[in-house]
Amino acid sequence: MHIIWWIVVGLLAGWLTGLVMGGPGKGFVLDVVVGLVGALVGGFLMRLIGFRPEGGLVYTVLVAVLGAVLLTWIFRRVTGPKG
Repeated sequence: MHIIWWIVVGLLAGWLTGLVMGGPGKGFVLDVVVGLVGALVGGFLMRLIGFRPEGGLVYTVLVAVLGAVLLTWIFRRVTGPKG
């Protein structure tokens, strides 16, 4: 059952990151992957600054979005503008 929640959190975080950062979506699978990796990055950063990994689904999605936005921002800076 946990894998289903991971996918739900990843999907929500990927979708919300797309709204925050703009640009076209990358499809279901890539949005989930960005959301899941963002959750790992966000969770690591939150623990690094002293937050505890508690708070339920809303907290988890917010942390995942924070991590995914940061990850997307870094990726866009590294790859530069296209064209």
